[in-house]
Amino acid sequence: MIFWTIVVLLIGVPAVILGVPALRRSLVTPHIFALFKRILPAMSDTERDALEAGTTWWDADLFSGRPDWDKLMKLPKPTLTAEEQSFLDVEVRHLCELVDDWESTQVWQGIPAPAWQYARDKGFLGMIIPREYGGKAFSAYMHSQVVMQLSTRSSALAVQVMVPNSLGPAELLLHYGTEEQKNYYLPRLAAGKEIPCFALTSPYAGSDAAAIPDTGVVCMGTHEGRETLGLRITWNKRYITLGPIATLLGLAFRVVDPDRLLPPGTDTGITCALIPTTHEGVVIGRRHWPLGAVFQNGPTSGKDVFIPMNWIIGGPQQIGKGWRMLMECLAAGRAISLPSTSVGTAKLAVRGTSAYCAIRRQFKTPIGKFEGVQEALARMGGNLYMMDATRKLSALAVDLGEKPAVISAIAKYHVTERGRAVVNDGMDILGGKGICMGPSNFLGRAYQQIPIAITVEGANILTRCLIIFGQGAIRAHPYVLREMHATADKDQRRAELEFDDAFFGHVRFVCANAARGLWYALTGASSAPVPQQADPAMAGYYRAVGRMSTAFALLTDTSMFVLGGELKRRERISARLGDALSMLYLVSATLKRFEDDGRQADDAPYVHWSVQDALHKAQLALAGVLDNFPNRFIAGAVRVLLFPFGMPYAEPNDDLGGDVARAMQTAGPSRERLLADGFLADDLRDPVACGELAFALLPQVDAIEHRLKPAVRAGQLGAMPQTLPLLDQWSAHAVSLGLLTPEERRTLADFARFTDLSVHVDDFSPDLNAAVDAEQRRRMTAPAIVLEV
Repeated sequence: MIFWTIVVLLIGVPAVILGVPALRRSLVTPHIFALFKRILPAMSDTERDALEAGTTWWDADLFSGRPDWDKLMKLPKPTLTAEEQSFLDVEVRHLCELVDDWESTQVWQGIPAPAWQYARDKGFLGMIIPREYGGKAFSAYMHSQVVMQLSTRSSALAVQVMVPNSLGPAELLLHYGTEEQKNYYLPRLAAGKEIPCFALTSPYAGSDAAAIPDTGVVCMGTHEGRETLGLRITWNKRYITLGPIATLLGLAFRVVDPDRLLPPGTDTGITCALIPTTHEGVVIGRRHWPLGAVFQNGPTSGKDVFIPMNWIIGGPQQIGKGWRMLMECLAAGRAISLPSTSVGTAKLAVRGTSAYCAIRRQFKTPIGKFEGVQEALARMGGNLYMMDATRKLSALAVDLGEKPAVISAIAKYHVTERGRAVVNDGMDILGGKGICMGPSNFLGRAYQQIPIAITVEGANILTRCLIIFGQGAIRAHPYVLREMHATADKDQRRAELEFDDAFFGHVRFVCANAARGLWYALTGASSAPVPQQADPAMAGYYRAVGRMSTAFALLTDTSMFVLGGELKRRERISARLGDALSMLYLVSATLKRFEDDGRQADDAPYVHWSVQDALHKAQLALAGVLDNFPNRFIAGAVRVLLFPFGMPYAEPNDDLGGDVARAMQTAGPSRERLLADGFLADDLRDPVACGELAFALLPQVDAIEHRLKPAVRAGQLGAMPQTLPLLDQWSAHAVSLGLLTPEERRTLADFARFTDLSVHVDDFSPDLNAAVDAEQRRRMTAPAIVLEV
């Protein structure tokens, strides 16, 4: 009897109290609510704006522990309209042809004037502006395609086109501008009559941009001969892209109203304004020199510059709302801009390096057959496939009307980091050719400038440690933001009811994830959902994402419960949780791309390699959280619950890496899909073009060599030489013996010539500057060398 009394007291009574909403809300919820309010970390207005900016999308599914694959797979494949495709094929290609990266960096120290004027005249600066204002009204996917293709030719050109279509005056005007501002500025921006820039970063407020010290004091002043209410602004900004050539300056500053000239209740704070750069007091025009890149970038400043109130974007009613405006716009722009440039650079690296590996021989063997080189090639190909998939899915989210704050941060961080890895691997393979600068070096500038993408639009360390999980844990979680909103409600009764619903929903959520996590661990996730239309060969990957999503959700809630507000300061733990979430998004994008592309069997090695690599990295991230969790008992319990048999996912094996490397060195549709929409010149002065021409002839050359092996073994011919003079003598002798046709001799000669141009390394006279100048004058006056094979 005593035993059952204890059971009733310990289990039955709590179950009744918690199970009956009226009892729970009167006896339990008020105490939990009060405790939650006490331990909730303090949040500034700018932090709140950042958290609430943008929207959640597939990231919320991954946070749920039960991603809805059918919902993702039913989304349309990103496509271009006929007009967009024509613009990509004609105008974008021609703009690429007007720029040579070596000449831009070494001679012009900028984009050549004809190319920049063409970009302005053809509407490249108004791609996101609606047609009623004279813009192109291109989709986010088209914007991404343009930036990506330009990046395969010139990073500086891509950046200068990208910035006006990303975070800047045009986007801010579209969303927040007054009708008068839109009608005046948007047509001028679309036509290239105004060159915009946006100044946010200050010397003492870089990553912490919300702490900008630049101020605008509300006061009376004179504008156009009339006394008017306005702002006297003092600012000092740096790293402003297009700043040196801008005609229209977007400026973020903090409004102060010491004389209380604004209406009572006006929420002063960060504000955005548009200022013509010719306005009195604006200092602009000097340049930074970021790692040899020549896109226009520089500082701007002003002291006590008076502007009228109607220069504030959106008018006086938008005073103090600038940070929210910037966060909303950045969520969309960051999903497109740097991921696209990084993919373009990676496609250039993969195209040039894979052809080089196939045609370059050492020890009488193409270097692409050496296992060490294949290991690097596999990383390049697998990373590029996943990077491009992530770029496409993120752009699709924007086209569907989302402002994906967390997803854009994931795309920015992980695509730029994988882009860095691709370029590094390419440089390792190229060796001496990669480190000697000159017109024949197609990768050196990319290697030099890769850190730029890592540092801008949210430095990658900040993005990884604070943004991806810091925002995602609150925004994408199904209950946390609701709990936080409840604590901010001033109506105590309503707040407790809202909190009760959210908190106990959260409890059920945690219990469900714990049970499902254990079941998946015991069964190998055999019952995890798979989309109806999935390729059976990929089904295991969908189940793996389901299992890791559940594990991630449970470990996230465990971390928030145990660490509370301290989690905000435990950046390495939150960064690893963000890594796990990111890998699941990258895998989702890769599987979606494979389905969108029609399940191409030849592309399967890229999918297998990249997905296996990402799943392995996801589990390493979760293992890192458990290994460093401050409460060792809870860490051990969670590890046993989620991974009772150890970590389940291995890195891609060597055989799979070899398959990827061979696919990259095999001409055909699969390689073209991997490199799709990158620019390829038809000028033999371009080393990548020469490499592709030699690569295209490789099957014929291999067939000729194979056919002549008996003659070589019999001593009729020596081994085929690589250098052109010796090859010419050798092939002439082979023709005289009837072993080669004249057409085959020409094929061998063309292959040797294109290979020689591809592997060429530039050299200069001892007076290096004079020699480089002379070489440029020669190249700039020489006609393009175009040859059809």
